[in-house]
Amino acid sequence: MAKTVKMADIAEMMNVSVVTVSKALSGQKGVSEEVREKIVKLAEEMGYKQPSALKLARSRKSYNIGVLVSDRFLDKYKSFYWEMYQEVAQRALQKDCFTMLEVLGIEEEKELILPKLLQEEKVDGMIVIGLLCDHYLEMLGSSVKTPLVYLDFYDKRHECDAIITDNYYGMYKLTNYLFDMGHTQIAYVGTLLNTGSITDRYFGYAKALLEHGQNTREEWIVQDRDPVTGRSDLGFELQLPVEMPTAFACNCDLAASQLIKKLKENGYRVPEDISVVGFDNYLYPGLCDVEITTYEVDMKEMARKSINNLLRKISGEYYKQGITIVEGHIVLKDSVRRKKIS
Repeated sequence: MAKTVKMADIAEMMNVSVVTVSKALSGQKGVSEEVREKIVKLAEEMGYKQPSALKLARSRKSYNIGVLVSDRFLDKYKSFYWEMYQEVAQRALQKDCFTMLEVLGIEEEKELILPKLLQEEKVDGMIVIGLLCDHYLEMLGSSVKTPLVYLDFYDKRHECDAIITDNYYGMYKLTNYLFDMGHTQIAYVGTLLNTGSITDRYFGYAKALLEHGQNTREEWIVQDRDPVTGRSDLGFELQLPVEMPTAFACNCDLAASQLIKKLKENGYRVPEDISVVGFDNYLYPGLCDVEITTYEVDMKEMARKSINNLLRKISGEYYKQGITIVEGHIVLKDSVRRKKIS
């Protein structure tokens, strides 16, 4: 029979007092948020069960978790958000919960039609993956009483519980890496304001440029998708700038792969002539024959936090309210070459 994990075991592992562990797990003051998160994560990994959680487990076997994804994020390639949904579903299963996926059509979003999972009260809580339009988010926030957690975006107009990757500093680090490799003429690929992540990544890019004495140039902001539909696969064609930079910072790996294809069509070699970085470290196999240097999103940790926060929100336990940022890391591959000094 497995040994029951006690607060003293966690305190010993963390090298803190039992009182500190107790405060962290019960949501009391007197513990920094950083230490609280570490204690909560360690307690979960060790299999610690609070009395309230044990009582809840005896009273109810599982929860039904709804997952809502917009149709525009599920294009002809295996989507990044489909992979994220699978991580969420796997994490929910580990918690003895079941997930039900609903794809929100573009017209349903436009007409502000409530998801059927919520209309028919089939779920105890819902995770929304990917940014929806402002009016739809306003409708969810004002009319839905079911606990919600947003994943990979946040509602900029209203308070919300959201889990996002470190978009700003991730792109800041990538752009600084291009400067470290000798590049000073760097363009950004991403349709601004189309999603919060694209825009946040742009500001990370802009910060790096300013710190290196460079100004952003409008002609070096390249759209990667239709600004109205948000699709990059339905008749949209990426356009290269007239005056070419020596490097491109792309808001995602899919945009980077499309850019590399366009560059090759115009006689440029990657990375011999032009360097390219992406974001996500996720690309459907076969889309690009160049391994793209990128910033890896910690999808597993984002899924873990979204499920944990939602379950605690449903049960009334302590959870970190507001926006939670999950850090990723740069993955160096083959799409960047040091610029030769002429």
